[in-house]
Amino acid sequence: MNDNSEKQYELDKRYLRMAAVWAENSYCKRRQVGALIVKDQMIISDGYNGTPSGFENVCEDENNVTKPYVLHAEANAITKVAASSNSSKGATIYVTSAPCIECAKLIIQSGIKRVVYSEKYRIDDGCQLLKRAEICVDYIEINE
Repeated sequence: MNDNSEKQYELDKRYLRMAAVWAENSYCKRRQVGALIVKDQMIISDGYNGTPSGFENVCEDENNVTKPYVLHAEANAITKVAASSNSSKGATIYVTSAPCIECAKLIIQSGIKRVVYSEKYRIDDGCQLLKRAEICVDYIEINE
């Protein structure tokens, strides 16, 4: 690794650790996920999985099944940046879990050019779609 790629790798791990801390804000019991959108080394948006604004902060039903209206961390971060004056075009999203196919579609449409994640998921159709859209997808373990 050259100096620039080593610096980027260390920066990537730092942003992933920050996304993991941000995930702690989630009220979801089954899985807490955090996301940060970074552009020009500035965090322009953040998100964690949870219910829409104004809803009770309960993500699972009485059978411990995630409610269908729970938003994923990536969706929260992308919609948050959409409501701001920032643009996600050309940005990187750091997320603690591999994006699902629904979030992958949002990532593609938002102009994000790179996805960095730290936990693999049993289904990788989201990552496959991102690669098909020529978005750089990097898996980095932060517990090394």
